[in-house]
Amino acid sequence: MLDRSLARLAPSLLIFVGALVGGGCEPEAEPEPETWEWTLPYDFPAPAVPEENPMSAAKVELGRHLFYDKRLSGNGTFSCGSCHDQAKGFADGMPTPKGSTGDQVARNAMSLANVAYMPTYTWANPNLLHLEEQARVPIFGEHPVELGATGNEDAILARFQDDADYRERFAAAFPDDEEPINLDNIVYAIASFERTLISGDSPYDHYLYGAEADAISEGAKRGFALFFSERLECYHCHAGLNLAAAFFAEASTQRELVFFNNGLYNIDGEGGYPLPNVGLFEFTGEASDMGRFRAPSLRNVEVTGPYMHDGSIETLEEVIDFYAAGGRELVDGPYAGDGRKNPYKDPLVRGFDITPEEKLDLLEFLESFTDETFLSDPAFSDPFAE
Repeated sequence: MLDRSLARLAPSLLIFVGALVGGGCEPEAEPEPETWEWTLPYDFPAPAVPEENPMSAAKVELGRHLFYDKRLSGNGTFSCGSCHDQAKGFADGMPTPKGSTGDQVARNAMSLANVAYMPTYTWANPNLLHLEEQARVPIFGEHPVELGATGNEDAILARFQDDADYRERFAAAFPDDEEPINLDNIVYAIASFERTLISGDSPYDHYLYGAEADAISEGAKRGFALFFSERLECYHCHAGLNLAAAFFAEASTQRELVFFNNGLYNIDGEGGYPLPNVGLFEFTGEASDMGRFRAPSLRNVEVTGPYMHDGSIETLEEVIDFYAAGGRELVDGPYAGDGRKNPYKDPLVRGFDITPEEKLDLLEFLESFTDETFLSDPAFSDPFAE
């Protein structure tokens, strides 16, 4: 198991230099800038970090506190952690969440595992390219309200300004700011913490990257072969370090904007998806983008259900059945239609035959993505529950 907690939580070393000259003391030198060193599994590359928000241990730890602090919401009842539970891979176990005021959020709460390596954020927005931008959506968004900070900014800042522990944490995280407790710094700290949510200690990682032949079972090995076969085609949308279609790191030169229609709906016989979840079409207006969503990472997928952008498929067994059928037919109700015949469906979602034994092997392989270290690492945990 990888022990990353101590490295992440260790305080930075401040070096002061003093010299006696002619019976007096020179002024103390400025502390050396704190440097951040990634503690990464195997050969995972360094994540990309915006120049305006460099990493530091103090900022990450401040971000961890803010991520779990309900005082960040307008009414003081909700935190980022309310929709992103560590034990659930930083998903929430609900089809779709409710915000702090009871507003229903339209889309499933995505896992935050390895978000540092994603080129875009949320299910279908091609314009959110950085975690700093994404964090503002749940904090300040009004349609729907999630944390509900808009209109309550002064009250929220006052809560942290009145807290001596937070005054120290903000000052340590943003030492160059005269007034470090501000909304931008809250966003920067949360984004910095989220960049550290790296999952890479699953049996799958040990098997693939660590070359440990016994890290997964024989059934999971058969499932591995199925997953990466041309018959099932799973790997086309779920491969690489992220077990997703897209990837971005410090050394990457371009962001891949990859979205798919998997035949989940076809409510009008012409490719329609139910409002407001129309996918990339919401941003482009292009008919061919109807129902196209970002393929989520499969890391810790065993614990991140229910599945799909609207949480409409409850179990992994049902997900396999869905793809084996080449999409979903709903025979009645307001969303009735045959998604298998959706004209915008990706051609790789064409269906496949799978035996009951193969299905069990595939499930066993999917379960090998579960990273127990990640799900229990104290560096990622709720500090208010300790």
